[in-house]
Amino acid sequence: MAKKKIAAVVILLLLIGGGIFYFNNSAKVEAEKANEIKLSGNVDVREVNLAFRQSDRISEILAEEGDAVQAGQILARLDNRDLKLQMAKIKSQIQTQEVVLLKLKNGTRPEDIAQYAAKVETAQSAADTAEQHYLKIKQVYESTDGGAITLDELETARLNFVGKNSAVEEARQAYNLAVAGTRYEDIQEAEGQLQILRDELARQEFLLTQYELVSPTAGVIRSRLLEVGDMASSATPIFKISLNDKKWVRAYINETDLGKIFEGQTAKIFIDSFPNENLTGQIGYISATAEFTPKTVQTDELRTALVYEIRVYVNDEKNILRMGMPATVRIDLK
Repeated sequence: MAKKKIAAVVILLLLIGGGIFYFNNSAKVEAEKANEIKLSGNVDVREVNLAFRQSDRISEILAEEGDAVQAGQILARLDNRDLKLQMAKIKSQIQTQEVVLLKLKNGTRPEDIAQYAAKVETAQSAADTAEQHYLKIKQVYESTDGGAITLDELETARLNFVGKNSAVEEARQAYNLAVAGTRYEDIQEAEGQLQILRDELARQEFLLTQYELVSPTAGVIRSRLLEVGDMASSATPIFKISLNDKKWVRAYINETDLGKIFEGQTAKIFIDSFPNENLTGQIGYISATAEFTPKTVQTDELRTALVYEIRVYVNDEKNILRMGMPATVRIDLK
């Protein structure tokens, strides 16, 4: 009987102690809840869709899904044979135009000037002969009063003399142009044509660089969307890359707790894969507009409430966060 009384006392003491422990623990939990906001959210990652600027057939793909890539790394190439043929043609045109320009700048050769001078002498000699013939015909016509020479013969001789004098003047002008050399305007025109060709070659060389798809920044390839042999275009992405910039957790906070947080406030991020570890984040965005609770938030008390979107930015140095991964955000209010 005594043993039963002792057992009853012990049980009573245990119940009293358990009640005290439960009360204290409940009070502690409530106190912690009052000093902390706990939110559920999902990881979001900046992404970029990479596409070629030019349209042609893909000749090489140098990266696979899951590969970590660095800024400036070549990921794919297009078939550039047609472009290289165009560049070769432009280079030939440039060489030809350079020769034309050099010829204009050098002016007329001494040998050419000598030829023009000889043509002047020849034309002058022919004019002198024509003049002598005309004067002789004229003298005969006047002395015979038109009996031995007709008026038509006299006119023919005169016209021949005039034509030969015109040929002399033409030869002299050609000689003067040869001596004066190339006009400044002609040189400018040739230089302009050469510059147009050089600019076109520079444009083609730039386009050649666009036949290589280069990663704009460090990241991880999430999707490879085309294969070798496919036709690429600026509207068709080849890769989808997750950038290694700051990631964030998109969460939603109740309006009653909105006044307890602020931009720049520190938060802890927990994920299911590492429940005993946390990442340190910082609230970087708080929406100014309320919205209905999205379907991704499944807590009973928030399903029909108006909430505000917040973004908690995280430095994920170990790269453990993935797009869409569920996460828990704990914000210390102490």
